[in-house]
Amino acid sequence: MRSPLPDYLTEVLDACTDGSGTLADYIPELANVDPDRFALSLVTAEGTTYSAGDDNHVFTIQSISKPFVYGLALEKRGFEAVLGKIDVEPSGEAFNEISLERDSGRPLNPMINAGALTAHALVADADSPGTAIEEIRALLSALAGRELDIDEKVAASEMQTTYRNVAIANLLRGYEIFCDDPDEVVAGYVRQCSVDVTTTDLAMMAGTLASGGIQPRTGVQIFSRPVVRQVLSVMATCGMYDAAGDWLSTIGIPAKSGVSGGLIGVLPGQLGIAAYSPRLDEHGTSVQGVAAFERLSRDMNLHLMDAPMVAHSALRRRQVYGEGSDAVTLLELEGDIQFTNTEQIVHAVVDEPVTTPHVAIDLTLVRTVLPVGRRMLLELMRRLHVDGIDVVLIDPDGDLPDPDAGNGYRPRVVRCLEEPRESR
Repeated sequence: MRSPLPDYLTEVLDACTDGSGTLADYIPELANVDPDRFALSLVTAEGTTYSAGDDNHVFTIQSISKPFVYGLALEKRGFEAVLGKIDVEPSGEAFNEISLERDSGRPLNPMINAGALTAHALVADADSPGTAIEEIRALLSALAGRELDIDEKVAASEMQTTYRNVAIANLLRGYEIFCDDPDEVVAGYVRQCSVDVTTTDLAMMAGTLASGGIQPRTGVQIFSRPVVRQVLSVMATCGMYDAAGDWLSTIGIPAKSGVSGGLIGVLPGQLGIAAYSPRLDEHGTSVQGVAAFERLSRDMNLHLMDAPMVAHSALRRRQVYGEGSDAVTLLELEGDIQFTNTEQIVHAVVDEPVTTPHVAIDLTLVRTVLPVGRRMLLELMRRLHVDGIDVVLIDPDGDLPDPDAGNGYRPRVVRCLEEPRESR
């Protein structure tokens, strides 16, 4: 059987076709693109890809690079250093507005050009600032899962008209937000925006954020969870510039647009979405891309506030095996182990106490154990042990490494329930 999702995406493209909007003609190379291109791609957190339309068409990433470079700056410099240079407040202004704090000169957020120029400068090493662009290109390639190139023609074209960015960079240098040469920062930033991508590449990048910083295809941890949380928070509040409030209330997906016509969205734990159509609205965002996101949000209940009010239980199955002194209660867990569903596991054990001499907690079907889930599971095991119950942890993938439950107690760890008691 063939998946119905590609057919559905094609239906969305057909329904959202719209000839309104204009090309980004202030960049000569972008004024020459085919205005009728339209593509839509989805990548699940597990790495499955669905696409429709011109999904193999190559275009430049432009401002969609901003959240990823911001994440790189956070990883390299740390939260305190980056937040000391770039605030996280929505500006309510256009992407190229000169939005700086009155006294400090700090950009209001990393999604406007002032903040993006600062993030680019933060990525650069003090002794070799020109190497930042190669590090950024390598990052974007790792996120996409393939090598990406810089479109030098677009970069050269953009440099011809980037006077406003040069002015912003000089102001930032004047406030000592960065100490690099403003012209070098602008040149590097323009090349950052000129990396070539497809919608499939962008959906894979967004999917990496959706899966907590792990690239869905390669399994490489590119961003830490705290960095992903910060990046997605800023995308939700600032990613769509002066339309951010309307976008969040009506579509409800953390997103970022680019003036080449690209648009990405991220549903944490679910999927990454990318659209491409080069005709832009008054905010510099793809007209057809916005329409496609509106349709997806409505049809697929993707609005952040449409999330289930009660998390699904992580306790997939509870079953007793054996009799007498060999009896074992199996608690089979699944999914992401976070606070709400771990509380449900604890509540189930409290409400219906374990009466067998042994209990086996099976993590085979668990995808991720978040820190709060780890603490609660270990405390559950410790209390079962205090009650005189032998605890076995079935953990074939090492989802709960170094299971120190406190007071010197560690549950016995096996790869499957049939392993002998001496297995560690």
